[in-house]
Amino acid sequence: MDYSENTNVVHPMDITLLAGRLLLAWIFLHEGTSLALNFNAAVIAMAKLGVFEPLVVAVIVLQLAAGLSITLGLLTRLGALSLGLFCLSTALMFHADFANHNEMLHFEKDLAIAGGMFVLVTTGAGALSIDRFLERRIMARNDKLRQPLRRVIGMGIL
Repeated sequence: MDYSENTNVVHPMDITLLAGRLLLAWIFLHEGTSLALNFNAAVIAMAKLGVFEPLVVAVIVLQLAAGLSITLGLLTRLGALSLGLFCLSTALMFHADFANHNEMLHFEKDLAIAGGMFVLVTTGAGALSIDRFLERRIMARNDKLRQPLRRVIGMGIL
């Protein structure tokens, strides 16, 4: 990335990446909010599937936190990786009854969302994100305190 580039230019790819992030995050923000607002019913439904209350709480927190991470473009790669792995585990644990056509569709949907998340892990959030704003600020200054952050950015973690 050339940090001297014109940061006022928004490319179509940046808009497309933002739209993709928002679409991917929507399902998790919606589901996490629904589970939180209907917590008792969610706990009862999940208990029937062998999922206990602390794990329901963890799922709600994951969906909301990682969903917001992707929406805002803040620690996007971490949020996307978390949700990609979550989708893979959900597909394998809850939708592996391939004799049931509906379960097969849910399995494939979870795989597709996981694929989108892994692409986001690779590409990062793009120019229209908090990640990129922080990256530009950190890389523009060359003081000793920012050296560890500059290494993290150089490795593509942020």
